[in-house]
Amino acid sequence: MQQIIDFVLELDKLKSVTRKVRTLGSDRFENPAEHSWQIAMMAMALREYAAEPVDIDRVVRMLLVHDVGEIDTGDTMAFVEGGWEERKRAEGAAAERIFGLLPADPARALLELWREFERGETAESRFANAIDRAMPVLMNLANSGQSWRENGISYERVVRRVERQIAQGCPALWKYLEPRLADARGRGFFGA
Repeated sequence: MQQIIDFVLELDKLKSVTRKVRTLGSDRFENPAEHSWQIAMMAMALREYAAEPVDIDRVVRMLLVHDVGEIDTGDTMAFVEGGWEERKRAEGAAAERIFGLLPADPARALLELWREFERGETAESRFANAIDRAMPVLMNLANSGQSWRENGISYERVVRRVERQIAQGCPALWKYLEPRLADARGRGFFGA
């Protein structure tokens, strides 16, 4: 029991990590715990639009664990280019440490979910990655490009960073986003 309680209390630290996107209607930046909850809900709502049939419970579990390593590494903005291999190695080491607080079997199961998300080789992980990539886009579209403008992120960089994963895991979502991104470009939502 103590190992599980220690793990759950360690997860509370995710609430203190700051992302670059503000919550809607406020000046406060969101945190990865809020982001993980929101995309888990989004995945449940969009399940019928997944490119392939998915085990939605597995997708939700994957989305709930995918950013746990950020407790140690902090958040990296979704639209950053370069240095991903080093960041992912550091995040992997952090995930091993954090899940390692649990007894061996649940630790192994959660770490495997985290790794499955990172590999993106299953229908569930492709759908989960599509949802994860889409959420910062949706937030920026709703916030008039707040983090794109503040961080000098171009339209081309956004499309380059998200198109493949979203189109692969949830084609209908990409079909929805593509014209909205083009409209946002015309409205000056991008920083460079």
